[in-house]
Amino acid sequence: MSDFSALIAKAINPTMAREERDAVYAVVRDAVLRLQERDGLATDDPRAALRRHLVEETIRDIEGDIARYEALRKLDAAFAAQSETHRAEGTGRR
Repeated sequence: MSDFSALIAKAINPTMAREERDAVYAVVRDAVLRLQERDGLATDDPRAALRRHLVEETIRDIEGDIARYEALRKLDAAFAAQSETHRAEGTGRR
């Protein structure tokens, strides 16, 4: 599944809107269903359930990575603004 995760991660960009990411995830889910049909797996087959679980787990992991990316981006921006404020205050006192 690591290749699968990498493929989804390449299709997703952290700057994408949630709706755009959901559209990509829908395509992935549909593709997995088509693969299961091609492989002749019934919907109640445990292997099909495992595939669905792995897809959802991968999507959850990617969303977690995006949330961490956004949090770090916001922290970096806040730190840069704070540093600029301190720098401006420092030059004003001299």
